[in-house]
Amino acid sequence: MTAPGGTGAALIDALKARLGEAYVLTAASDLEGHVTEARGLYRGEALAVARPKDRDEVAFVLQECAKAGVAVVPHGGNTGLVGGGVPFGGVVVSLTRLDRIRDIDPVNATMTAEAGCILKAVQDAAAEAGYLFPLSLASEGSCRIGGNLATNAGGTGVLRYGNMRELTLGLEVVLADGRVWDGLKGLRKDNTGYDLRDLFIGSEGTLGIITAAVLKLFPKPQARVTAFIGCASPHDALKVFQRLREAAGDQLTAFEYIPEFGIEIVLKHLAGSVRPLAGKHHSYALVELSSPRKDADLQGLLEAVLGEAFEEGVVQDAVLGSSEAQSQALWRLRESLSEVQGREGGSIKHDVAVPVSRVAEFIETATKACEAEMPGVRVCAFGHFGDGNIHFNLSQPVGMDKAEYLAQWERFNRVVHDIVHGMNGSIAAEHGIGLIKRDELSHYKDAVALDLMRSLKRALDPQNILNPGKVVAIGENAPAAFPKAGQHP
Repeated sequence: MTAPGGTGAALIDALKARLGEAYVLTAASDLEGHVTEARGLYRGEALAVARPKDRDEVAFVLQECAKAGVAVVPHGGNTGLVGGGVPFGGVVVSLTRLDRIRDIDPVNATMTAEAGCILKAVQDAAAEAGYLFPLSLASEGSCRIGGNLATNAGGTGVLRYGNMRELTLGLEVVLADGRVWDGLKGLRKDNTGYDLRDLFIGSEGTLGIITAAVLKLFPKPQARVTAFIGCASPHDALKVFQRLREAAGDQLTAFEYIPEFGIEIVLKHLAGSVRPLAGKHHSYALVELSSPRKDADLQGLLEAVLGEAFEEGVVQDAVLGSSEAQSQALWRLRESLSEVQGREGGSIKHDVAVPVSRVAEFIETATKACEAEMPGVRVCAFGHFGDGNIHFNLSQPVGMDKAEYLAQWERFNRVVHDIVHGMNGSIAAEHGIGLIKRDELSHYKDAVALDLMRSLKRALDPQNILNPGKVVAIGENAPAAFPKAGQHP
């Protein structure tokens, strides 16, 4: 949705007058980084990129765009993976200048951070105050808190700490008409009506633009132990998870599943990587226990559980990180997996969740189904066993044309998502819906839920100017939900 030439020119003049000419970008070279997304699946267009410095300037931008009937697409680090940040006309509102830590309350164990703060900066500020902010993602050096909130990001610590919805107490949000909802309360109990906070978290910029948040902080771990284990199947890995959860409780802070194919491609493409165990195994898990107590005997606990599992044949081999450097090397294997998979050619990705009790069953069932659908396809199913989130990615058969392979994305969506739905799971676990999964919702989302979502969108954004066409399609001019064959990278 882009205003006619005259209206667009008047809007840009108004934005420049308030924000300053240097902070309203219109040159093609300046727009380039804002009209594509990380995977290169989509390319959009924009009238301008506005870079407000604070909440009031964000409110001004939305007021002016609402008056002009021009679409607004918020941007943080632009690291999204579902096309949710690609503009198809209108003004991109970059929040990168809203990067202040407004407050840290050590007694309340909270931090108030603006939406443009880089996640790593938030982690570092918490650490300097003697606390932990536990959200951890591969993109933490470039993704921003606003985007983490807009997509309800998860990461490797959800098992112990929850995703962004659980890590947030209050929000500050600019609405479609420029009004500001000030919900920056650091309260753990507030039963004064509807929970507006949870409404905006995960809404992907379609209901309002988050400008700041009150985040929960946690005691900094004083003891930590990491292990890498090899198992004969994902079912055995799940048995190990159950035993560790029972024995360690909330000291179990990570349990990351990796298949043998994942290890092979990391070793192939990641310089300096070494195979963590002497032999090959069908399934692996990266395990971490942590505690705020220095005297916690986490290694003894972990060795006892793994020892019993080894005697019963549930674990085939294991290694404990004997130093911080070795633990980091083990984590590097897991954190590099998404990046190196791209070097194996085209990758059709599914970010799904099933009940924890069914993650092993899902991996085996979906693997067999995809291999039957296309002989030679290479399944790379990895992720967060502890919260049921599996990244079920499919690398192209060796020698197949990349574009031809990626054109089969929707075909594999149906195979994988049907299995997920049959297990009462979700087709979007931590990356969001954006554009790429928007039409998939019509296959799997409850019809009443979809109707309620559209009603909320119309109520909060009657002009449909906030990130239009994403999550739910309203109106006739929504962009196509998936690139045509041949548009894939």
